[in-house]
Amino acid sequence: MSHVTHATHATDTRYEELRSADQLREILGEPWPIVIDKVHAELTDKDRGLLARSPFCLVSTADAEGNCDTSPRGDAPGFAHVVDERTIALPDRPGNRRGDSFHNILRNPHAGLLFLIPGAKDVLRINGRARILTDAPFFADMAVKGQPPHLALLLDIDEIYLHCPQSLNRAGLWSPETWAS
Repeated sequence: MSHVTHATHATDTRYEELRSADQLREILGEPWPIVIDKVHAELTDKDRGLLARSPFCLVSTADAEGNCDTSPRGDAPGFAHVVDERTIALPDRPGNRRGDSFHNILRNPHAGLLFLIPGAKDVLRINGRARILTDAPFFADMAVKGQPPHLALLLDIDEIYLHCPQSLNRAGLWSPETWAS
């Protein structure tokens, strides 16, 4: 798989670049305890409910060199299959056949998933380590029109949390009056 390489540009002195975690913390401040405390490692009933309602997920991966990819996944609500409280599976459906996420996972198993529900302010973020399956007992449960997937992304969960909905609010993502025509 080839990646686009960009030429390095000279530093523009009009920009002030942040260069340290200390400087970042000084600008952002300390996170509220509720933000830290909401992170958990096992699916809750609320998480399962959100997964059951979500028809759309963004899958973020990176290869061994750190080249990133974010790919959309969508299907009927509940397409993410809950294997157990620490594992979920996403069926692969026919698409452009690039397989960027899968190529990355073969080199670097770390992945992040962001589940959205149209019209809802809930954003479920799940991070973990991914594997690619060619078969499993639950493939039949992920069948569409009688066809099980040929591949599935299996994610061993490291952390889960409800992401702040402010970006959805600011974007007016679910407000038709803000959509470009």
